[in-house]
Amino acid sequence: MLIEWLPIIMFVMVCLVLMLGYPVALTLAGTALFFAGFGVLVDAFDPIFLQALPNRLYGIMINQTLIAVPLFVFMGVMLERSKVAENLLDTLALLLGSVRAGLGIAITLVGMLLAASTGIVGATVVTMGLLSLPSMLKHNYHPQVATGIICASGTLGQIIPPSIVLVLLGDVLSSAYQQAQLDMGIFSPETVSVGDLFVGAIIPGIMLVGLYMAYLLVLAIVRPSMVPSLPVAQQLPFSKLAWRLLTVLLPPVALIVAVLGSILMGVATPTEAASVGAIGAMLLAGIQKQLNPQQLKQVMQSTTKITSMVFLILIGASIFSLVFRGFGGDELVEDLLLDLPGGKYTAFLTVMLLMFFLGFVLDFIEITFVVVPIVGPILLSMGFDPIWLGIMIALNLQTSFLTPPFGFALFYLRGVAPKTISTGTIYRGVIPFIMLQIVLLGILFYWPDLTTYLPKMIYNN
Repeated sequence: MLIEWLPIIMFVMVCLVLMLGYPVALTLAGTALFFAGFGVLVDAFDPIFLQALPNRLYGIMINQTLIAVPLFVFMGVMLERSKVAENLLDTLALLLGSVRAGLGIAITLVGMLLAASTGIVGATVVTMGLLSLPSMLKHNYHPQVATGIICASGTLGQIIPPSIVLVLLGDVLSSAYQQAQLDMGIFSPETVSVGDLFVGAIIPGIMLVGLYMAYLLVLAIVRPSMVPSLPVAQQLPFSKLAWRLLTVLLPPVALIVAVLGSILMGVATPTEAASVGAIGAMLLAGIQKQLNPQQLKQVMQSTTKITSMVFLILIGASIFSLVFRGFGGDELVEDLLLDLPGGKYTAFLTVMLLMFFLGFVLDFIEITFVVVPIVGPILLSMGFDPIWLGIMIALNLQTSFLTPPFGFALFYLRGVAPKTISTGTIYRGVIPFIMLQIVLLGILFYWPDLTTYLPKMIYNN
């Protein structure tokens, strides 16, 4: 009986070791190899499974989609260091600051633009915290509202394309979708691409930003003292404001349009569009006079570190999933999900709850590489649309990363927030935004066409 549950025990052991603070990639690979060795000793694991490992690693090396990862990371790091966020925030604050909640709405819009420009959640939260939190507190925004806005807008990089999350999720879901179709006896499987997920995320992303801004507007009516307007003396004449909008807002918007537009029009693949974004980010940094050899060296070093981390985790996850399947873990999970009362929707909700709680201890990369390959083929074989499933997973993880007491976004902000703001204040501040994200998840669950309409229309799927 214990032997049958070895894959689940291995998964639990990985979570426990990670909570002790050991590196993710080494934990995934080391735990898997330890259990594989134990399985060989008790004749519960066939070591021939490990012979497939070189082919898996070679497949990672030649994967064209994953080339987009270092390019998008480079784009995000370059923009993070080129004062794009600072200039955007100052300009939009001048534009909207004369109305109540205007500064909060400006920060939400900047978070959206940064998400679409960088796609790196941690960097966005830290940047927004350093730039906007002092300004909001200075202008008498309630600390609870200020911290909630920053955490929520900073995590938009999970869902708004081009998102690193969607790139990795799209690649994993593509393999899971083909596997699901092969399991159903379809030997000419359809495919789903990263571009499909990018397009499918546009409407949900806009809806989420709209919900955030609607909440702030309601707050301005119900509790105006919590979201005051800026002093009139800080407003610029219209001509100067218009010129500033043109010079500050147009370049990053043009970059976003170039990246996403080339994908939507079918001119470029996501990987090719990522190269456009990387070059565009360098041009923007040059315009801002923030590009020099030393700056470029620092950006390339950061890009190399982040990319190496992603791919090392992917290698560790490949070893883990190989051993997990060798123990029959995929069949065990499938049996558990199929035996649940209520059919496929109960299975879906169970997986979403599992991912939500795993988001407290695992980053999106580990969940994408470890959990999705296991449960993805099972859910897709039940008839769920892969684009809809991918967007729901991304939104679910975004909600998890905001949820106290373990949300990653909360830790990022706690690290840069002044000590006068308590952790409890940050926790209370994100609660309304968590509720809004749950509302959006419910809307998309009830109307899945909101995620699938654009991909069908653009790609004629």
